[in-house]
Amino acid sequence: MTILAPTEHSRLRRRAQRGSYDRATLDPILDEALVAHVGFASEGRPVVLPMAFVRLADRLYFHGARANRMLGALLAGAEVCVTVTLLDGLVLARSAFHHSMNYRSVMLFGTAVEVTDITEKNAAFRALVDKTASDRSTQVRGPDAHEHAATLLVSFLIVEGAAKVRTGPPVDDARDMEATCWAGVIPLRLQAGTPEAAPRVAGSHPDSPRGES
Repeated sequence: MTILAPTEHSRLRRRAQRGSYDRATLDPILDEALVAHVGFASEGRPVVLPMAFVRLADRLYFHGARANRMLGALLAGAEVCVTVTLLDGLVLARSAFHHSMNYRSVMLFGTAVEVTDITEKNAAFRALVDKTASDRSTQVRGPDAHEHAATLLVSFLIVEGAAKVRTGPPVDDARDMEATCWAGVIPLRLQAGTPEAAPRVAGSHPDSPRGES
């Protein structure tokens, strides 16, 4: 599916011109982001948890301990809202009203299922590890039978949602254009620092850490 059909949940209303239902826009945002915020209802109350995740084709994968409350709620059929945001800049306008941020975001709706197929499970685990550092899964010990059994993996099919993106300078009112204060964009980025070795480490640091996003 290359275009997600808008629904009552996902249809963009405010600033709709910034939105997209095209997977060509959504997928790169999902692939760059390291954390998704997963919202669901638990015992009648809203809960939002940050989760590591990875996308493989049309599915997102989340994992955790089998006692994880969120994963348990998902497997019980709870509807889920998954959001991802990449912050690219602070937009400083000439008026307080028009201050904003440049960002790339995705919001998805749906339900999740447990992954029990061992081949799919191993592929998702490798992808999760490799998302943090290129080819990391080939350098470390993979999960053993006990770790497989202790870890719950769920998949979330990408079928409903949208992306929203803001770029560019501030949009000021004509009456403010002669203001003497500075206006513009302060770029922001996530950047990897110098690797810090663990105690008793034998190998060298990764040649290809996650790096900038």
